[in-house]
Amino acid sequence: MSALSLRIQIDGETISVPAGISVAAAIARLPRAFRRSVSGQARAPFCGMGICFECRVRIDGVAQQRACMVPVRDGMQVATDG
Repeated sequence: MSALSLRIQIDGETISVPAGISVAAAIARLPRAFRRSVSGQARAPFCGMGICFECRVRIDGVAQQRACMVPVRDGMQVATDG
């Protein structure tokens, strides 16, 4: 792992991501749906600037965080169930 990459967990899977990217960009690197709504519909970031709230995830135990607005931190734990 280089000094410019961080390790975070997304839904229990540890991945290495570049420092400075958003949580939304980190999740988008995974080969699966971004998240699911409570009714089971696939959701993904729409606006990329915090207006649409389609990228809501749970970050370090705090629900309803806008993934496009939060930069990754080493050791961060993300749950895409919001």
